[in-house]
Parts: sequence; structure tokens; C-alpha cells
Amino acid sequence: MKGMEDYKNQFITILAGYEREMKWFLSTNPGLPSRFPIHIHFPDYDSNALLAIAKQALGKRQYRLTADAEARLHQHIREGLTSARAEPFSNARWVRNLVEQAVRRQAVRLFAEKHPRRDDLMVLQAVDFAEVGVR
Repeated sequence: MKGMEDYKNQFITILAGYEREMKWFLSTNPGLPSRFPIHIHFPDYDSNALLAIAKQALGKRQYRLTADAEARLHQHIREGLTSARAEPFSNARWVRNLVEQAVRRQAVRLFAEKHPRRDDLMVLQAVDFAEVGVR
């Protein structure tokens, strides 16, 4: 705090976190709210934006989705956005985790095949999303 005051014209301090936890943090010291008067709330992504994030992440790794896989992923995303949860929800990270789970499931599925084709290795199917996101 002292450094923030002593060098206030030389640097910017940004605090970032989940809304509830940030409110708690600012309430722990009566001087904090006046030192951090500007609050910016970034709303969660909607299901279409999350699907685009997932497809972009897959595309960077040269994976593709079948139409059924895309529909299943979108369904998972919509369900995830509407399910009640007690903990903070980081939806972009959550969708990346869904993608990672599906990639691992695809690897396990293809391991059983003796000679998978190159295209098989690059395409995620609906079955790869069957159990992703289940807690």
C-alpha cells in the first residue's frame, strides 16, 4: 500500500478476481475501497461465444468437430451455464477444460483401434463429449 501511495503517478495497480471474493477482499480493510474506486465487471461469455472459444482452441491444435460433436459440445455448454454452482465460475477456463477432456477421451477411444487414419486423429466425435464436464 505504501508503494502505491508513494508512486501513484508512476504505476497502476489492477486487482482481478471473482466478484464475491473481490468484494470480501475490499471489505477487509476500510481504506481499500477508496484506494480502488474504479470497478469493472466483465460478464460471463454466452454459449455461442464459449462454443467459438472451444472451436478456436481445437483449431489451433488442428482438431475438427463433427456436426454431432459440435451440437453435443454446445449442449454441454448451455447446460453448464444454467446449472447451479456454489463456487465461482470461470466459464472460458471451464470450456477449455471440456475440450481437454474430450481430446483425452478421443485418445482413449482411438487407442483401441489398431490403425487409426490421420483424419480419425484430428476429428472429435459426439461420443468424445459424452461424459465431459461431469462433476
